[in-house]
Amino acid sequence: MRYAIALGLALAASAAAAGSGPTPGPVARYVTEGKFEDVRDDVRLAIQARGLVIDHESRVHEMLERTAKDVGAARPVFRAAEAFSFCSAVVSRRMLEADPHHVANCPYVIHVYALPHEPGRVYVSYRRPVGAGGDAKALAEVESLLDGIVREALGLP
Repeated sequence: MRYAIALGLALAASAAAAGSGPTPGPVARYVTEGKFEDVRDDVRLAIQARGLVIDHESRVHEMLERTAKDVGAARPVFRAAEAFSFCSAVVSRRMLEADPHHVANCPYVIHVYALPHEPGRVYVSYRRPVGAGGDAKALAEVESLLDGIVREALGLP
């Protein structure tokens, strides 16, 4: 029994080190072990490797730190947090031709962040595209793009 528990813990640790699959729900969230800067840079490179241009890099952590005193914050939310905004002319056009109201899904944003109480752990997340009607194929293509970028950055199959 102890062997089975030890094996289970070892496998869980191994999965966390290599990165884990996304959480269910409206936000896909992956977790990996490593340095925030390395994961952030890997996400940036995975976006650019697809020929996509990052329109904006939001330094979420810096904004929260800068405004903490003004809003009476008592504790830090992140150890580090950044978000990359970008679009794909091809994928976005297909999604918007299927339903122009899906413009609310643009631009795409991938977040990379680390929590203060979890040293060595880094999260990568994105909002799953949402919509209604017969455009599931176009929305699935957007999610496939986002998921592929994150998986590549984390070295997942």
